[in-house]
Amino acid sequence: MSRNAEGVTELLDVLPPVIRERLLASPDMNDLVEVVLDYGRPAEARYMTSVERWPGTIITEHDIEHVVKNVGEFGGDNRAGIERTLHRISCIRNRGKKVIGLTCRVGRALEGTIDIIDDIVRSGNSILILGRPGIGKTTKLREVARVLADEVNRRVVIVDTSNEIGGDGDVPHPAVGTARRMQVPNPSEQHAVMIEAVENHMPEVIVIDEIGNQAEAEAARTIAERGVQLIATAHGQTLENLMLNPSLCDLVGGIQAVTLSDDEARRRGTQKTVLERKAPPTFEVVIELVDYDRLAVHHNVQRTVDLMLRGVQPKPEIRVRTASGKVEVVHGSQLDATVDEPGFDQPIPALARSEPTADVPVPPVRIYPFGIARTRLERAIREKQANAVITGDPHQADAVIALRWSSQSRPGKLRETARSVPTVVVRSNAFSAISAALDDVLQGRESSVPSGLVDEVHAAIEAVIQTGKPVELSPRDAPARKVQHQIVESRHLASEAVGREPNRRIRVLPVRVS
Repeated sequence: MSRNAEGVTELLDVLPPVIRERLLASPDMNDLVEVVLDYGRPAEARYMTSVERWPGTIITEHDIEHVVKNVGEFGGDNRAGIERTLHRISCIRNRGKKVIGLTCRVGRALEGTIDIIDDIVRSGNSILILGRPGIGKTTKLREVARVLADEVNRRVVIVDTSNEIGGDGDVPHPAVGTARRMQVPNPSEQHAVMIEAVENHMPEVIVIDEIGNQAEAEAARTIAERGVQLIATAHGQTLENLMLNPSLCDLVGGIQAVTLSDDEARRRGTQKTVLERKAPPTFEVVIELVDYDRLAVHHNVQRTVDLMLRGVQPKPEIRVRTASGKVEVVHGSQLDATVDEPGFDQPIPALARSEPTADVPVPPVRIYPFGIARTRLERAIREKQANAVITGDPHQADAVIALRWSSQSRPGKLRETARSVPTVVVRSNAFSAISAALDDVLQGRESSVPSGLVDEVHAAIEAVIQTGKPVELSPRDAPARKVQHQIVESRHLASEAVGREPNRRIRVLPVRVS
């Protein structure tokens, strides 16, 4: 039996003999993730890249009872473990509370799994890890606890809700090193144990698995405000998922609606009511686990959230572990974000970067909705991750999406609103129709921006900043000049149009605007 197979011996010992024999005979034993046993149905073995079902092996009451008798007591979260191991057994009960299904998850202690984020872990920043179930969040937490306790010599306390990080039993598994572990009697008490850990045991680092409700999010903020480094996981695959979760959005600062003055709304090119971050984020860094050897890092969560609320898509740093085991950065980080905002600290990751790409930002398309459902347009922009924002001022719009009925009943109003900007008319307020109209607007925007235009503007901006002298751009038509004005405005500089058609052009001025 290989080294990895030996790691699951204790789990195999509690399974029914027929299941154990089939697993031991499998060539994919090293990649076993979990075994599923449901009463009256075939047994199932799930591996890293495949699923194997055995139609000839139907699970009986006796098989379920065999496992239940050989594992620890199930807690309030219907999870149990095996003494001094990292394996987890979760049960499904019927309405009479009888166990009729089991998910037997393999727990492994793998050293070296955080080499891809080792510099971030040792930085002292609070880190939130996101990712789908089974992608390795808990395995990384376990290794983080060991590294910080044994190699960085920090006082680490693990708040272990289901004994999944430190293993079942009163003695923590050696995989967590010298980190201390506090068990949680009931999942509903996790937030109280988190506070108790800080007040009673003076930790420098607290490690938590699965922050799942508002009480736990508030406890995490309390801990962070006391200067303790937090390493945690949460439900959701991306930072945007977290922002849309009303119970957990406080982890990234919370979201609130703010009403702007008419002048401010006009300057920003947005509606009067906008969404803004409510408070500083609990976590400085968010890591999205895309795959087992690929992740996205948001080094400055405060900056990222502010960009997203303004309709600008952030550019997280993408880290990949290659087949040879080398860690590479294959995409620009937050340093390449589309808005150059003063006042944000910009981190310098320890890993060497690959050559930057020529990905020059373009201002978002400002869309004015005429009679269509605003919420559905917002959803379409969000799902497509489109470089677009909704504006409530028709005079600031780059495009209009109008409902046919509204355009027919108020044609004069539409002509006044649309002016000379592109207008797409939809037959209904159906999401599919609005989504298709958004595609038309974006395609029209792409075709209206000549090749090299954006590069030329940014080169001129840099020249103005360096020399303090105005710079004139090449002559362009009116739509192209409008894009140039927007780019200059996004960098907080002034611009003016000079000359006559067809030689009318933009002059970038060394004048800062707020």
